[in-house]
Amino acid sequence: MQQQMLDTAVTLGQIQQQLSTVANNIANVDTTGYKSRSANFSDLLVQSLNNITPGDDKLDQANRLTPNGIRLGSGAKVGDTQLDTSAGALQQTGNPLDLALTNDQQYFTVSLNGATAYTRAGNFNTEPAGGNRLRLLTKSGQAVLGANGQPMTLPAGYSDVQISSAGDVTAVMPSGARVNAGRLGIVQINRPQLLKSQGDSLFTLPNLGSLGIGLNQVVQPANAANGSVAQGKLEGSNVDLTDEMTNLINLERNYQMNARSISMSDQMSGLVNGLLH
Repeated sequence: MQQQMLDTAVTLGQIQQQLSTVANNIANVDTTGYKSRSANFSDLLVQSLNNITPGDDKLDQANRLTPNGIRLGSGAKVGDTQLDTSAGALQQTGNPLDLALTNDQQYFTVSLNGATAYTRAGNFNTEPAGGNRLRLLTKSGQAVLGANGQPMTLPAGYSDVQISSAGDVTAVMPSGARVNAGRLGIVQINRPQLLKSQGDSLFTLPNLGSLGIGLNQVVQPANAANGSVAQGKLEGSNVDLTDEMTNLINLERNYQMNARSISMSDQMSGLVNGLLH
């Protein structure tokens, strides 16, 4: 009975983790470029307990169809969390610096603490960079990188920005002159499940060398011929609120059931102790 209570307590802890995953999805239902996660449960070690006395002719029968023992699990745990990389709905904004990617596997590249990070959130803005230039930034302040790996900049005082589907950026000056500002650094990630969330809809990759994987196997420059940049639009979160609320209700019921199981086991243990004393 004590073992059963311990196993149930382990499962309760794992349900709490899944509740946190669902709650995080619900909290980001309106976050631009957010990708939802789902937690999957797996059984812990199952052990077989021998409940038949060896040599007992009445029970140890050759034609027995059931196993000679009791199989008990050790609870459940969250096996892994899967990233849902499907595209969210596009929202029209009309802002020329709002960009969305229509290809599910493509990401903008940005600088995060000196390393390269990836995002689907294209709600960009600018700040002065010196030298009559403006630096292109994400909403949370990371520099947006170009195809050459350098921060993207725009000439100050532009009147309009035009961005092609391939990510080519052109600034239109008040005089009508057109200034080529370079191409956005857009990549295709072939193994998105390796992405690690860093918050603010930003992702990084782990040390691929330790996994025996080459960077070019995971990250490749997006093919300009298959450009997917949509200007004046943003990609919404791909969270399905109806599904998440259903998951939340089911998890709450599972939690209550397991908590009730511990309470009943505790009551039975108290009753047995009372009888023995």
